[in-house]
Amino acid sequence: MKLGFREGGKKSRRKPVFLCLEGRVLRLRTRIYVDGYNLYYGCLKGSQFKWLDLVTLFEKHVLPSVLYRPADDAPPATMTLVEESAIKFFTAEILERCAKSADSVSSQAVYHNAITKHCGARLKICLGKYADNAMLMPRIPDDDPKRWPRDCDRVRVWKVEEKMSDVSIALQMFDDAMHGDVDQVVLVTNDTDLVPAFEMLSKRCPQVVRGLVIPTRKSADDPQVERQANTSLTELAHWVRRYITIEELQNSQMPDVIKGGRRPSIKPHSWYPRPDHIATMLDLARPVLGKEGKIMKWAREPNEWLGDARPIDLIETDEGAEHVFAYIRQYVADHKEGC
Repeated sequence: MKLGFREGGKKSRRKPVFLCLEGRVLRLRTRIYVDGYNLYYGCLKGSQFKWLDLVTLFEKHVLPSVLYRPADDAPPATMTLVEESAIKFFTAEILERCAKSADSVSSQAVYHNAITKHCGARLKICLGKYADNAMLMPRIPDDDPKRWPRDCDRVRVWKVEEKMSDVSIALQMFDDAMHGDVDQVVLVTNDTDLVPAFEMLSKRCPQVVRGLVIPTRKSADDPQVERQANTSLTELAHWVRRYITIEELQNSQMPDVIKGGRRPSIKPHSWYPRPDHIATMLDLARPVLGKEGKIMKWAREPNEWLGDARPIDLIETDEGAEHVFAYIRQYVADHKEGC
C-alpha cells in the first residue's frame, strides 16, 4: 500500500492517491487535535452541552459522516481512531481573577477530571496557560470608529489570552506525522494561527491526510452555521467538516456522574439547561432528603410517580419542572410530623 499525490485542476486540492491492488479500502489511523478555546467559543459557550464526551463525538458522529476518497476512482476511506491518545485536547486552566462566573474554575476542574476518568488513555489533556497583562491599547472613539489605531488615544486595559496551545498543537501534529504514528491528522479549530502547521505538514509529510473540523454549531432547523470556515485553513485540508450539529453535541454527553478515584465527578449545576429549576428543586426537597447529594441522586433515578422519568430530565422544561415541584410539595405535605 502506498500513498502519493495527483495534481488536479487549478481549483482542486492536492489529493493523496491510493495505489492498491483490487480496490481495497484505505484505512486511516486517525488522531484528533482539539483546540479547546476554539471549540468552547464556537460550540459550547452559553449552551447545555459542555459536559462533552470528545471521544464519542468524533468516533461515533463526526468521522463516520465524512465521505473522503483518496482518489476519484477509489472507494471511500475508513477512519479509525488510534487507541492511545486518540483525542489530544489542548486547553488552559481558567484564571479565577479573569473568570466571569463564580464557578468557572471549579467547573472546569471537575470536567477535566471527569473526562479523564471517562475516556481513560484514549484522551490526553495538553495544558497551556492563560496570561493576563496590563497594557496600553488604542481606544476606538465612538464618534469616529474607523480612525486608524495610530491616531487613537491609548488606554490601559487587561489583555487576557491563552498561551502555548497553538504551538503545542502544531508541534504534536508534526511529531506524530513524522514518526508515522498516524495516517491522518484531524484539526478541530478555525484559528488561522495554525495555517503554518498545515503548510509544513503538506510539504514534509505529504502522505498524511489532513482533515479539518470547524467547531461551530448547526441546528437541523437552521441551515446557517454560526461562523464561516477560514479559507486559509480549508485550502490546505484534504477534507473539511464545516460544522458540528446540535444533535451530535446532545448525543455525546457524558453520564451526569462519573465514578472513579477518591470521589465521583459530578456535572456542575450551572451546566444543566435550567440551573434555576435545580435551585428550586433543591430548596423544596431539603426538608425530606436534607443533603444536596441525596437530592441529586434521587433526581437522577427514574421515578415511578413521575411516569418513570428522571426528575433531572423533567426540569429541563417549565411544564416538566412544575410537575416535579408539585410532586415534591405534595410529598412534603404528606410526610409532615411522621404522617
